[in-house]
Parts: sequence; C-alpha cells; structure tokens
Amino acid sequence: MENSGVGMFLRNGRFGSYFDANSGIKSAATPPRKVAVKERKMLETNDLGAEEDGWFVAMISWARIVVCFVSMMFTTFKWAMIMVVLLPWPYQRIRQGNIYGHVTGKMLMWILGNPIKIEGAEYSSERAIYISNHASPIDIFLVMWLTPTGTIGIAKKEIIFYPLIGQLYVLANHLRIDRSNPTVAIESMKEVANAIVKNDLSLIIFPEGTRSKNGRLLPFKKGFVHLALQTRRPIVPIVLTGTHRAWRKGSLHVRPAPITVRYLPPIRTNDWAPEKLGDYVRLVM
Repeated sequence: MENSGVGMFLRNGRFGSYFDANSGIKSAATPPRKVAVKERKMLETNDLGAEEDGWFVAMISWARIVVCFVSMMFTTFKWAMIMVVLLPWPYQRIRQGNIYGHVTGKMLMWILGNPIKIEGAEYSSERAIYISNHASPIDIFLVMWLTPTGTIGIAKKEIIFYPLIGQLYVLANHLRIDRSNPTVAIESMKEVANAIVKNDLSLIIFPEGTRSKNGRLLPFKKGFVHLALQTRRPIVPIVLTGTHRAWRKGSLHVRPAPITVRYLPPIRTNDWAPEKLGDYVRLVM
C-alpha cells in the first residue's frame, strides 16, 4: 500500500500551545468544580467548530475546501477517461479506481493539512472486510487513500446521480444496493459476496450506515456480518479519531485537528455461525 512509510506528521503548534497554556489552569483561587465546568465548556466549544477562530481562519478553511473540490474534479475527470478505455476489463477498472482513491485521498488530506498518525499499518494489506466509523467527510478521503488495491466499496444506488463522482464510482465497478427494499438489498448483498470471492477482493464499508454528528459510535447495521458469513473474510476494524473535530457533518469549517487512523487486528470469521449474527455485531462494536 501507498501508506507503508507513513508515520506521525508534525503536529500543529497551535495545539501544543493550547495544552501547554491549560496545563496550569487549576489554581488556588479557582474551585475544582468551576475548573471542571470551564474545561468541559471549552471542549464542547472546540467540538462545535470553535467559533472563536475568527473570520481569517474561516476564510482559510473555505479556501481549502474549494481547492479540494477543484483538485478532486480534475483527478476524477482524468480517471473517468481511463475507466472508459478499460470498460472491457472489470478488474482493471477496480484496480484503477483504487489507484484513483490513493492519489486523490492523499492529495485531499495534504490540502486540508491535518496532522495524521497511522497505527497498526501491518493489518492494512489483508484481504478482508474493512469497516470504519463515520463522522466526517474526511473519513471518505482517508479510506480512499488507505485501503489496499483490490478493494471495492458499497454505496446506495442513488450515487449514480452524483455529478462525475457517481459515474466514476460505477465505472470503477464498485457496488450499489437498494436500501429502500429489504428483499432487493439482501439479494444485492449476495451479489457483493460472490463478487468478492470470485475476484479475490477486499471490501470497505461504514457499518453505521450514516455519519455520526458528534463522533460517538452509532448502532451497526448487520450487512457486514452477512458478508463475512458468506465470504469468510476476516474483519479489520479501522478506528478514525479526531475527524469529527476536523470537519463536522453539515459544516464548511475545516480545522487543523490531529487525526489518528488505527487498524485493529483482524477478527477471524471462519467458524462464525449464522444463528449468532446479532452476537457478532455486538462483538465487533
């Protein structure tokens, strides 16, 4: 994988000075309870986007988002042309889709400028079902960049209507499901499982099914366990920390919060039994 040499990026000095400044906040003149309340309010303000950053920081944030959008449109258009040429070769389109993700995801994270620490990278090249928590648009950039070549994704069928991105998704031979119809969704999952086994692929999926607003883990859908039972692929959890502070759901404010990407050891599924499906969902959570 392209991230094999990735370590800790230099931390933003602003965060270091923030913690240094607060290291001596408890003084003899300040009651402990008041300090606790003050610290909690400070953390809540940080999580809500840090309005105190001011207009200058907001303008930098908007500029980063615009540059991300323009850059992504450029790489998407370029790889769309490659995909059209590769129409007769589905697996090559999957591979090119992954290369697009590695290049574009890494580029977008570089533009955003968040310090990133990656842990457990030795588990990042498994043929597996990768699952990740989801609280920010940044999560998508990270999994594009850090999932291995030979990985497909699953999205709702409506993604085809997203300009350029949706068409590239389909051209890259990634899979879509109809979430509005449970019967059709189950059949779609069977097709996904067959494609994974037949082509020796990995899968990336967000088991919560939607983004969390506050970074807390939402209940898992059962689809990834169904796929594990049908493919016997191990499950590799990817824990993303700090992305909801860096770019909140529904916000246009990107902050330089540090991010940690942690791969956990694979969870083997060879001996899993269908009747314990609910237990496996709780186990992985």
